[in-house]
Amino acid sequence: MPHRSVSLASLRRGRLWQWWERQRRDPFVVQTLRSTAAATISYVVALQLSSEAAPLTAPLTALLVVQVTLYSTLVTSLRRVNSVVVGVLIAIAFSVLVGLTWWSLALVIFAALVVGRFVRVEEFVAEVAISAMLVLGVTQVADTAWDRVLETLIGAIVGMVFNMVLVPPVWVDTAGDSIVDLARRMRQLLLGLGEELTDPAVPAEPDPFGDFDGPSSVDLAAARLYEARRLDNDVADVDAALRQAEDSLRLNPRVKEGLLHRIVLRTGLDTLEISAVVLRVLTRTLTDLARERDGAVLFRPETSHTLQEVVRHLGDTLVSFAVLVTSHSSSGAETAENRLAEQLEAAREARDRVAGMLRSEAVDDPGRWQLYGALLAEIDRVLNELDPGHRGRRLMEELDRHTRLREERRRKVASLAGRARRSS
Repeated sequence: MPHRSVSLASLRRGRLWQWWERQRRDPFVVQTLRSTAAATISYVVALQLSSEAAPLTAPLTALLVVQVTLYSTLVTSLRRVNSVVVGVLIAIAFSVLVGLTWWSLALVIFAALVVGRFVRVEEFVAEVAISAMLVLGVTQVADTAWDRVLETLIGAIVGMVFNMVLVPPVWVDTAGDSIVDLARRMRQLLLGLGEELTDPAVPAEPDPFGDFDGPSSVDLAAARLYEARRLDNDVADVDAALRQAEDSLRLNPRVKEGLLHRIVLRTGLDTLEISAVVLRVLTRTLTDLARERDGAVLFRPETSHTLQEVVRHLGDTLVSFAVLVTSHSSSGAETAENRLAEQLEAAREARDRVAGMLRSEAVDDPGRWQLYGALLAEIDRVLNELDPGHRGRRLMEELDRHTRLREERRRKVASLAGRARRSS
């Protein structure tokens, strides 16, 4: 019994640790804890520095400023402070000229929203108008205006310092998991497609090629097409996770090669997105073929089994590719690359075999040769996208493009600095 109790306790601790690890990596949990702490600290600081009895602008600003990543925190801080200062200046200008009336309030709101667009505060355009209205509606405009600016600065500074001292986590692992999950969903789609090719749930009608069972149901093919179309939503979710990971790599002192990580993940997702589009076209081709067959089998039995082998290898290749682009260690990347090369070779061999079989079927049924050719072209497109040589060229192109953009920004900054020196 003691051994049993010890093992149960260890199991509980293990599950508790796994639960904590999941929560620690959950963006919602991290954001909740960080925002709460930063807002509370900014309120305490504002109580000491502001003349307001309840300086709630400071914690409100900190709440908006403290983002999941350091880069987004800095950008949000600048936009937030900019929007408040612009709104306060507009309110001061209007308070000098006119008082608070319905038409002056309308002018303030209109002017604040227009100016907010020009000063590029993005999502804080409404904050410009809010600041202007709050300041214009009080008696002592100047005191309230500068108290609001002070509280905003306190909240923004506390938020930035909070994220600099407690650097936000790097969300590369989360984005990597999302990419691998996307590849696995695509693999499941292909495996289901292969099973229906060789073992249809709905019995097929006799086929001109012979009286044998085979795949083909328009309903089943249409269901796979609908499932392939839903991959667009999955790609959008992964893209959101990847954008968060890209932001977490910017300005992060713990990351030495942030640009390379961003390019590797982004190009990997682009490849999977292209593959998802091609898979949707592939399922559409099979659906069109099923409709033309009008419930009869799509292919001969040996062709169906070989095509099932092709899509199975194709699904395995997608997962291996996702593991390769998300690997952090050189040994893991090398293992994934070797596995990817083996599966690509197996997929191409199966593809060549099924091409000969489809050519033979096209001789007996020439009306389907266009769909057979489209099916092979779609398989080739996915295999070409996953090829390491193609990926290497794509990475070099992206690195060159980012290098050119960086050099152009440096030349512009140097040119502006030179003009400033000459004018002074």
